[in-house]
Amino acid sequence: MKTRSATTALLCALGSLALCACVTLPPNAPRSPQDPYERWNRGVYKFNDAIDRGVVKPVARTYVKILPEAVRTGIHNFFTNLDTPTVMINDALQGKLRAAGADLGRFLLNTTVGVGGLLDPATQVGIPRNEEDFGLTLAAWGVHPGPFIELPLLGPSDVRDAPAKLVDTYTNPRQYVKNSYVKYGLYGVYFVDLRASLLSLDPTLQSVYDPYVFIRDAYLQRRAFLSGQRPAQYDDTSLDPDLLDPSEKPAGAPATTPTPTPSPAPTPSEPSEASPQP
Repeated sequence: MKTRSATTALLCALGSLALCACVTLPPNAPRSPQDPYERWNRGVYKFNDAIDRGVVKPVARTYVKILPEAVRTGIHNFFTNLDTPTVMINDALQGKLRAAGADLGRFLLNTTVGVGGLLDPATQVGIPRNEEDFGLTLAAWGVHPGPFIELPLLGPSDVRDAPAKLVDTYTNPRQYVKNSYVKYGLYGVYFVDLRASLLSLDPTLQSVYDPYVFIRDAYLQRRAFLSGQRPAQYDDTSLDPDLLDPSEKPAGAPATTPTPTPSPAPTPSEPSEASPQP
C-alpha cells in the first residue's frame, strides 16, 4: 500500500513537472547556443521557482529570523568543512598537490581545534580555502561543459556538471552516516543554509527582466571562471579578425597590416617645405 502511494505521488510530481515544461518562450528573446533545451529548462525553472516560493524561501527566512548570526555562521562553517574532503580529492585528481595538502591541513585543523568545523581557525592562520568539485576536475581533463540544463530541485547545471554532482555526493562524509534520520537531516539543514546565504540576491532577481536568463548566464560564467575557460558564448569565430584584439585572434587568422594613408600633395599656391625658396 505504501509502495503504491509513493508511486502515485512520484507520478503526480513527474506529471506536474512535464506540464510546467510545456511553456512558451518570451517573444523576440535571443536564443543562446548554450541552451538548446530552453523550452524544457524554463519549464523546470518554473517548477523549481514554485517550490522555492512556496516552501524553501519561507523556511530560509524563518531560519535567518530565529537563529542568531553567530549560530548560522557556525552551521555554515560546519558544512563548508564537510565539503573539504571533496575539494581535497579533486585537487589531487587535477594534480594540484600543494592545494590538496593545504586543504588537508584546513580539514584537520578545523575538525579538531575548530570543534568539528563550527569554527574556522584555518582561515585565521592563513591557510587558503580552495573551491573544487568533480565537474571542475572534468573540465581540467578537457571535458566540454555541453549544453545548459536546469535540474529539478537542484537548479542550474550543465551536461558535464550534472553527473559530477553524484560523484561529489560520495566524496562527502555525510553520505556515510548510517543513521538515515541524521543523514537526511544534515542534507535538509545544508540546503536551508545554502538558500539562506542566497536571500540577499532576491532583490536583484526581482529587478531583472528575465530571472531565468540571469541565473543561467551567471552560472555559466562562474563555472567558466572557476575552470579557467572562456565562456562559450564569447567563442565566436565569425567575428572579423581585424576587429579583435591581437591576443584574441583565432589561430590561423591572416595577419593584416594597416594601409598607409597617403599625405596630401601640396597645392600649387602653397610651396612645400621641400621646395627651394627663391
